[in-house]
Amino acid sequence: MLRKMNRILITGGAGFVGSHTASLLLENGYDLIIIDSFVNTSKLFLKKICTLFKKIDEKYEDRLKFIECDIRDKNKLNSIFQESANEGKPINSVIHFAGLKSVSESVRNPLQYWDANVIGSINLLKIMELHNCKTIVFSSSATIYGTSNDFLTEDSYIKPNNAYGLTKFTIEKILNTIFESDKKNWKILNLRYFNPIGAHESGLIGEFPNNIPSNLFPYITQVAIGERSFLRVYGRDWPTKDGTGVRDYIHIMDLAEGHLSGLRFLDSQNGVFINLNLGTSKGTSVLELISTFEKVNRCKIPYEFVDKRAGDVAISIADNKKAINLLNWNPKRNIEDMCIDGWLWQQNIKNS
Repeated sequence: MLRKMNRILITGGAGFVGSHTASLLLENGYDLIIIDSFVNTSKLFLKKICTLFKKIDEKYEDRLKFIECDIRDKNKLNSIFQESANEGKPINSVIHFAGLKSVSESVRNPLQYWDANVIGSINLLKIMELHNCKTIVFSSSATIYGTSNDFLTEDSYIKPNNAYGLTKFTIEKILNTIFESDKKNWKILNLRYFNPIGAHESGLIGEFPNNIPSNLFPYITQVAIGERSFLRVYGRDWPTKDGTGVRDYIHIMDLAEGHLSGLRFLDSQNGVFINLNLGTSKGTSVLELISTFEKVNRCKIPYEFVDKRAGDVAISIADNKKAINLLNWNPKRNIEDMCIDGWLWQQNIKNS
C-alpha cells in the first residue's frame, strides 16, 4: 500500500516568481508538481531552473514533476490531481501564479486577460474542490489598488485602472465567495505583491520574459548588457519627487520567502481568508533605480523620456506590517542587492 504524502501544486511555476518560489520550497523539503503553459516564459528557461534544482538536491526529480498544462484545460488539470492521488501523494495545497501579467497589454486586449486569468482560475478552483483540495495561496497584485500618496494597506481603496488589476481583484472576490460557502475547510491567502525584481543569488535563475518584458527591470539589464540601446522612461511629470513613477521594489527571494511563510501560516489554521501585502514599505523612483543600478554595477544606462502608458499610476508603496506580524516574515534584501543579483543573472544568460 502506498504511503500518503502531501504535494504542492504550483501553477505558472516556470515563470519569474513561480520558479524562485519552487526553488525555495524544494530546498525546504516539499514535494512539488509544477505546471506551466509557457506563454510567459521560454522552455529554454526550464533548463536553467533544473540546473538550480540539481544544485539544491541531486535527486530533485524524486520530489518534483514538470507538466506542460494550461489551467483552462479542465481535463488535464483533473488528470494531474487524479494521478497524484493514485500515486499516494494527493495534492493538498496550491500556489497559483498562472496568468497573464502585462498592464499595458491588458488595456489593449482585455478579453484575453479575462479569459486566461479569470476563466483559468475558475477551472482550477473547480478541480481543487472536486478533489477536496481547499488550501490556496493566490498570486494577487498591488495593481488592484487605486493611486495614492500614502502607504497602501490591505484596507486601502480598491480601484484597478486596468484590466489586469481588475482580473486579479475579480479572482480575489471569487475566492471570498468560495470561502464564505465553507469557512471551516477553505484556507485562502491572497498575496498582493508589489514590484518583484532581482534574481536568485546564484545567478542561475532570474526574470526570463518570453517576448517583450512587461516590467521595468529586464529593460534596464538588457540595456546594460547591450541588447537595447536605451531605456524608455514613461513620463517625467508624475506628481513625485523627480517626476518619474515611484514603486515598492521587492527582491524576488524575499517574495518567494513570503510564499513559503504564507503556506506555513495556512497549514497552522483551520479555516481562513486573508489578504496580505508583500512589499518593503520603501518607495524608489525610476530614476533612483537607474542610478542605483549604475552605481553598484559600474555601468551606464542611457534613457529617454517618452509618454506615459495607459493604466500606470504615479506611486505604489506597500504598508507591509500585517504580513510581517502574521507570517513571521520580513524582507531582508535592499535595492542594491536587487540590482547586483539581477545583473549577475543577466550576465550569466548572456554568456550561456
